[in-house]
Amino acid sequence: MMLREWRMEDLDEIAALEAECFSDPWTRRMLADSFLSGRFYGVLIEEDGTVVAYGGVGIAFDEAEIQLIAVSEMYRRCGRGRMILEELLREAERRGAKQAFLEVRVSNASAQILYLKSGFTGLYCRTRYYADGEDAVVMKKELG
Repeated sequence: MMLREWRMEDLDEIAALEAECFSDPWTRRMLADSFLSGRFYGVLIEEDGTVVAYGGVGIAFDEAEIQLIAVSEMYRRCGRGRMILEELLREAERRGAKQAFLEVRVSNASAQILYLKSGFTGLYCRTRYYADGEDAVVMKKELG
């Protein structure tokens, strides 16, 4: 297992895993735009040369937004999501973020548990946030 920063050549594999994990995935173009924005930091985990988990955070001034976290189905519940989240939060702090935010589907209990165990608290719901009409829970964590 290897944890490392994203590279441009990883985008096709990340986009494929994104499509595998989510009903409304980010496109390769969306991933590339974030990657090239200058405010983005992405990490991934490789197993035998294959991307099995990834995440990304956007950092602007003193705020970070966890934008993406995904783990291939066969590698879930093994700590890889937590490893990705912890690395994203460490980098956000290194870049001066004082707080981190994220949105998570109300139906995604396993992700919500990960975020709660990592120190996030729920703030409010965004009604019909996702393309399919599902609500999102907005969560926040103080850093530093």
